[in-house]
Amino acid sequence: MLKTTQLFDLTHSAAGAYLAQYEYPWQALKGIKDMILALAANLGEDYIEVSPQVWVHKTASVAPTAFLGAPCIIGANTEVRHCAFIRGSALVGENCVVGNSVELKNAILFDNVQVPHFNYVGDSILGYKSHMGAGSVTSNVKSDKTLVVVKDGQECMETGVKKFGAMLGDFVEVGCNSVLNPGTVIGRNSNIYPTSCVRGVVAEGSIWKTGGIVVKKEQR
Repeated sequence: MLKTTQLFDLTHSAAGAYLAQYEYPWQALKGIKDMILALAANLGEDYIEVSPQVWVHKTASVAPTAFLGAPCIIGANTEVRHCAFIRGSALVGENCVVGNSVELKNAILFDNVQVPHFNYVGDSILGYKSHMGAGSVTSNVKSDKTLVVVKDGQECMETGVKKFGAMLGDFVEVGCNSVLNPGTVIGRNSNIYPTSCVRGVVAEGSIWKTGGIVVKKEQR
């Protein structure tokens, strides 16, 4: 469940071919900046370089108060709202919402991702149609500044990186005011209750409830 192809449908991101190189998605974090610059060389005439190394699709909507730091790509029909702060090294897919006072840094947002209100997404990858409720954030550095480890039950996987927020599989829903601690991996079609403090691996098709209780979703 931790592997790149188990978390994401790679056809729903311009970064699909890049991510396919990596067995685990966090291995791709170090190269996001270079990947964006490589993609930019073949974007075509539907993208406008609005400032050096910042490319925005003609159909995207960017509020005049938003800040777009280099390098970044904003996909077709995406809305970047008032006071959004894209610090750089951000690939935002098609039909996304980057909302008011949202901050992105070294991140990949697949198509149809919504981070609409007061979110921080750093050193993270958000899968197709994933959604972060108002005030939910990724915490991307451990308090003791040691390298991040992904913990799946008793198993620990060394990542070799100091900065690693969260990997959200396709169709993940994160409730309002939740914190995703460094190295969090949430499997496809899972839900996180509001105000949760999440760490480690949440299995595909699960619900993280109050107090960290995890249950499988009922089949309908």
